Amino acid sequence: MSIAAKPYLRSVSIDPAVEIDPERYPFSIPAVRELGVLEPHPDVTFFVGENGAGKSTVLEAIAVGLGLPAEGGTRNVHREQQAVSPLHRHLRIAKGFRQPRFSYFLRAESLFNVFTYLDKVAEEPFSPPPPRLHLNSHGEAFMRVLQGFSGDGLYLLDEPEAALSPNRQLAALAVIDKLVKQGAQFLIATHSPILLAYPRARILLFDECGISHVDYEDTEHYAVTRDFLNHYPRRLQQLLEED
Repeated sequence: MSIAAKPYLRSVSIDPAVEIDPERYPFSIPAVRELGVLEPHPDVTFFVGENGAGKSTVLEAIAVGLGLPAEGGTRNVHREQQAVSPLHRHLRIAKGFRQPRFSYFLRAESLFNVFTYLDKVAEEPFSPPPPRLHLNSHGEAFMRVLQGFSGDGLYLLDEPEAALSPNRQLAALAVIDKLVKQGAQFLIATHSPILLAYPRARILLFDECGISHVDYEDTEHYAVTRDFLNHYPRRLQQLLEED
């Protein structure tokens, strides 16, 4: 697979024909309302920002707009879908000239349900039988899924660090890098300063002003984590001091 075939996902924008009501969800979220033209990096794009800033809303909309199930998985995961934001109906998604052979949407909050579905499907006769995901811990199952990705794929991950210890986050970085070098493209919404350290990435900050590019060391995730680890006795004293 030629790396030149990337990006599979070139840009995402709001259809200009859409009438935006800033008082109604999801356009009540500033980053969604001011989406503009979002251009993912050919390798890895991170969505960062506070809870409620719109990261997962936009990532979910892109996934559903690409035909992936809102709860997560591949296009072959057929489950009754949860309620989703209508944003996907208002997006213009520009794809590359060559499409990925494999796509996957992973969201931490529904990972258990997707694994249950996949294990149920695995009960059908296969030779050899596929691994049972629920026989592994949450983090082990996630790593098994990640390691099963192919290099010519497009992957959308929503807070994958929820399943992973710090050591497993480092292991996930190594797997992501291997897949990127084989031609994969990732969009990842995360709060993890470990994952955000990936060098070949574009970091997009979602906040009250919209969406902007930010360098790794300028992210709040890096600054807060570094400050706490360097001064944790003092920070704990400030946080936990008695009235």
